[in-house]
Amino acid sequence: MSRDRALLERALDRGEQDGGSVEFKERLSRDVHLESGRRESLAAQLRHRLLSGDGEATYVVGVTDDGGLAGIDPDTFSETMDVLSLLAEEADAHIDDVQTWGVNQGLVGVATINEGSVLETDDEHVVVGTAGHVDHGKSTLVGSLVTGNPDDGDGATRAYLDVQPHEVERGLSADLSYAVYGFDEDGPVRVRNPNRKADRAGVVEEADRLVSFVDTVGHEPWLRTTIRGLVGQKLDYGLLVVAADDGPTRTTREHLGVLLATELPTIVAITKTDAVSEERVEEVEREVEDLLREVEKSPLRVARHGVDTAIEEIGERVVPIVETSAITMDGLDTLDELFDRLPKTSQDTGEFRMYVDRSYSVTGVGAVASGTIKSGEVEAGDELLIGPMPDGRFQEVEVRSIEMHYHRVDQAQAGRIVGIALKGIKESAIERGMVLLPQDADPDPVREFEAEVMVLNHPTRIGDGYEPVVHLETIGEAAAFHPDEGRLLPGDTGETSVRFKFRPYLVEEGQKFVFREGRSKGVGTVTDVQPLE
Repeated sequence: MSRDRALLERALDRGEQDGGSVEFKERLSRDVHLESGRRESLAAQLRHRLLSGDGEATYVVGVTDDGGLAGIDPDTFSETMDVLSLLAEEADAHIDDVQTWGVNQGLVGVATINEGSVLETDDEHVVVGTAGHVDHGKSTLVGSLVTGNPDDGDGATRAYLDVQPHEVERGLSADLSYAVYGFDEDGPVRVRNPNRKADRAGVVEEADRLVSFVDTVGHEPWLRTTIRGLVGQKLDYGLLVVAADDGPTRTTREHLGVLLATELPTIVAITKTDAVSEERVEEVEREVEDLLREVEKSPLRVARHGVDTAIEEIGERVVPIVETSAITMDGLDTLDELFDRLPKTSQDTGEFRMYVDRSYSVTGVGAVASGTIKSGEVEAGDELLIGPMPDGRFQEVEVRSIEMHYHRVDQAQAGRIVGIALKGIKESAIERGMVLLPQDADPDPVREFEAEVMVLNHPTRIGDGYEPVVHLETIGEAAAFHPDEGRLLPGDTGETSVRFKFRPYLVEEGQKFVFREGRSKGVGTVTDVQPLE
């Protein structure tokens, strides 16, 4: 017997032995089980199961009343989970976890339901994007922050964020990763075991204030991914790390340039202070200050001026600097205080909008679109549009469920990093750069737009037909530039038309973007759009 099948058999055995908190269902349907009388009866049954299980109930679906394995098709399973979620809500409870098994060409699932409503998402939630050179300790610093555990010197806490096997093996992040911790009246609420989804979800449920990290990539070949993380997320602050043993590098300057282009209030953390002398830390701090002054920013040493001053002054011109070590934990209490007290900076204006950063498929749930909500809010059951598709059209979908850091929520607001399970579309049809909108929106897909751009770095000149990659929201697409004056030189600011090479996207006036090709890069603002005919 396979390990998964053995786990299922044990769940069924537990149900037979402790039937008070366990309920067997073959399937649940909206048409039959949500009729008023039936719905009330089933909600009462669920409350009884919760009472019998001291606040926890187990529902085994895809089985007969006596526990025999039947298996139901994925669409029926998804509808069953939707109905069970609504019943749980009526019983003032929520689905905490679902495990599935393939049985008889169908699915059997075990859903764990706990008392208490799912997290309300009207609390303050700050989102921080990290940046910095490879091996400067971004992921290690974040890992130590969210767990409260010191690093072992070999990047042990970094493994809490690296999500791909080859990343853990090589010790290099190759894609965006995410982490969360929070605060309540007693101080930090940290993740006990970041490798357990339930522990991360517990932080989201317990904390009064959340801090989410979008951890980007420091290796130069993945600069495109870093730009996506800093431009495509609804960030409140940037956290730029500089290792005390290495100092600022070309990549440091690249990442600082992207942070400045997004006008993101930024903190600099000097890491690995335990590995060098005090004189070297002072030298690197001066180098960081010089670098900031070069781009017309005012450095502020938090150790000298204090947290109160840093919170009051951080913004368009002032950049606080904190000395840290993930091994000794020096400086992490300062970062804790900053993240606990810093105000949210991103504004929530307009109707719901989320640019898709990732998509994946979950057994029994279907297609999931993941990203940061740019504006508005979304609720389970909402009817939305997703697109544009390559031909420019938008497709109607329905929100099955929403998860935030592995915690299921009924609704989510601007600034939340979420996964939204969608009904009405296959995962293969979802692409990064698409956007989710209300179904009554009237979006105009765009293939070409006008922009004001500044060339930050280019070996010669930018001429007609120059083709960099444009990073706008989560879009990362090759585009042709046609400058109004025929060319743009390094340091120039000018007008240009920009045309996506392969397909349309949703682009609007006022959006900022970064463009790059090789070591060349620049920033721009959309000034006008030309919708598809």
